[in-house]
Amino acid sequence: MADRPRIALTATATPATRREIVERLGLGEARMFVASFDRPNIQYRIESKQQPLKQLVSLLRTEHDGDAGIVYCLSRKSVEKTAEALTKEGIVALPYHAGLPGPVRAANQTRFLREDGVVMVATIAFGMGIDKPDVRFVAHLDLPKSIEGYYQETGRAGRDGLPATAWMAYGLADVVQQRQMIEGSEGDAQHKRLLGQHLDSMLGLCETLGCRRELVLGYFGEPSGPCGNCDTCLSPPEAWDGTVAAQKLLSTIVRLQRERNQRFGAGHLIDILLGKRTERVAQWDHDQLSTFGIGGELTELQWRAVARQLLASGLLAVSGDGHGTLSVTEASWAVLRGEQEVRLRQEALARAQRSSRSSRSAGGSRSAAAADLDDADRALFELLRTWRGETARAAGVPAYVVFPDSTLAGIAQGRPSSLDELMAVNGVGVKKLELYGADVLGIVVR
Repeated sequence: MADRPRIALTATATPATRREIVERLGLGEARMFVASFDRPNIQYRIESKQQPLKQLVSLLRTEHDGDAGIVYCLSRKSVEKTAEALTKEGIVALPYHAGLPGPVRAANQTRFLREDGVVMVATIAFGMGIDKPDVRFVAHLDLPKSIEGYYQETGRAGRDGLPATAWMAYGLADVVQQRQMIEGSEGDAQHKRLLGQHLDSMLGLCETLGCRRELVLGYFGEPSGPCGNCDTCLSPPEAWDGTVAAQKLLSTIVRLQRERNQRFGAGHLIDILLGKRTERVAQWDHDQLSTFGIGGELTELQWRAVARQLLASGLLAVSGDGHGTLSVTEASWAVLRGEQEVRLRQEALARAQRSSRSSRSAGGSRSAAAADLDDADRALFELLRTWRGETARAAGVPAYVVFPDSTLAGIAQGRPSSLDELMAVNGVGVKKLELYGADVLGIVVR
């Protein structure tokens, strides 16, 4: 009996994963088709996490006011807290996670798909099968576990081909939390090692001095050059010699462990280095340590960046005590002995240059499609958008099903005065001309 035809399909897979699929399914002689992973309209940006909610609100206010978007959080509690905070800021934001009642999840998803300008705050439970083309941004308030997950989640932005933003706030606590989750996860040593490799690749993306898009594409086996459109291309970070700083932090950890059999988290270690006489420092007599106050050349924020990067590079580890305390690794000793230089990423002081779409906020437009319209055409575009929203609600369909933003922008710019001229606008077919032509022309020729 002849073999039946077989096909294996996957959305995102590294070369190693593709080889495993072929091997496990016995498809050794099968042809393989791999499309490009590049999404050039998405701008990748990763910021140091300081006050993440304020940073997120600033992003939405300055660049994505009124846009549809997705905000990913790690926990259900964080989802609800973030959605509530955005709502208080006057942003239409809805929560979505597996702990919500089914009808609530369904209602929120329907609003996100059918209404303009809704922000969905969600865990990774949201997104599979979601095909809303006009999502203008995807934001991460917590570190994804792998580049595969990050790529899939950010890929829900800009499916209409217009400019979109993939933004993430990333900090020391994210690294500690992810390392703890791996240590506490079920599975054998090999499974934990695999999770650790995924996380290491993700941390490499966050800390890279080079092009983020080039790194993402390279992870999936697609060679490329610098994109010129991610934050590290637009505002290249500088590297600095962090060897002495690393030695000071590592030495503090070693002295606490060897001399006192104590372990502490990054916050307390930084207090020691900065010479802060906190209650906890006094309680443990840590002002008597030889490293107390020797780190005054850096600010607290800079020390947190040092600790974060040492964790990301394997020069620091999260202890297995479940309290987020830090310990040295085998690789740390070469640094302490002065045998290895430590190059660290300088935190950018200036924001990356914004693409032309950021100026649309000042002009009042709420869509990337209208970025190049003049004031008069933009005003007409907004009228058409209002009509589209009302029409979509009446028909019970998503707004983009009536017309996508790009078509409304084309109508606003071309200002057709007849059905034939309207038919010539990209995105207007015979059926839509029949359904909406008269209404659209009525708005245009007002």
